[in-house]
Amino acid sequence: MRPGAGVPAGPARRARVRALAKINLDLRVLAKRPDGYHELRTIFQTISLADIIDIAFTPGRKTSIELEDELNIPDNLVVSAARLATEAIGARGRVEMRLAKRIPMGAGLGGGSSDAAAILLALPVLAGRPLEAGKMRELGEQLGSDVPFFLLGGRAVGIGRGSELFPLPDAPARAGVLVAPGIHVSTPDAYRHLSPRLTSESPQNKISSFQSQTWDLASEAPAANDFESVVFEQHGELALLKKRLIRAGASTAMLTGSGSALFGLFRNRDEVTRTIEEWKGSGMPDLYRISLVNRARYRAMWWRALGPYIDRRVWPPRSYNLQ
Repeated sequence: MRPGAGVPAGPARRARVRALAKINLDLRVLAKRPDGYHELRTIFQTISLADIIDIAFTPGRKTSIELEDELNIPDNLVVSAARLATEAIGARGRVEMRLAKRIPMGAGLGGGSSDAAAILLALPVLAGRPLEAGKMRELGEQLGSDVPFFLLGGRAVGIGRGSELFPLPDAPARAGVLVAPGIHVSTPDAYRHLSPRLTSESPQNKISSFQSQTWDLASEAPAANDFESVVFEQHGELALLKKRLIRAGASTAMLTGSGSALFGLFRNRDEVTRTIEEWKGSGMPDLYRISLVNRARYRAMWWRALGPYIDRRVWPPRSYNLQ
């Protein structure tokens, strides 16, 4: 089909995409904002663990959105994302999605947000309609504070609610171990328990420490996740898992988000292999071998997935039907 020809009525356009998880390499919680949310400073990083989404768009006179979800997740964000995207681009037709969850839910890994971002990235391409980056970010923020990050990928500083993003330089694809213990940590409860402690350290000290971390990420300087102080009190087994990762040789080990997943980054892949082999069969919760995914690799992954429908490497991806 030649560029500018428009999307024909009839045949579906299909893609299989990977919605990557994220970890927080640093997370500081500051004072409560007038809107009721807390002011954050965080470093987001995409990792190789991913959900798989099959998505198809068939042009038609009416819009219908169908989701096949093996876990039957209530109020799944991908449906909301598809509805917002089709309305924003003015496309009508049948949207069919199948979601295979691989990212543990409620673990601080951003799986639901990444799934929603994947729909915002893929659906305009499949429908052959433009959705400009600014509007895409706006829709992402409507869906959730973490969604805009997955429209960017790689490594980025998030401030405010975490949705105001500033890209950081690409970093090496370090190897790691992710531990998902299956413990439910309530994020609202974590904030509530943390709030009385926020006055113990001045906001300026936190910001200075965080700024040092972002300026010299390669130094492996000690990072922090403020949620650890309250989450580890409520769930002592998570504190023990962090210590075990460090004893195994992780140069960095930390809770991600408000938990309950923890990650450890290692100096080489052999250490990762050894750690996973030693922990297998010892009653450990789910273990995942992970690597950090930089922005260049993240975008290349999307360009490959949508390759039949795009003709040049622009971001966000654009359909070759657009002039």
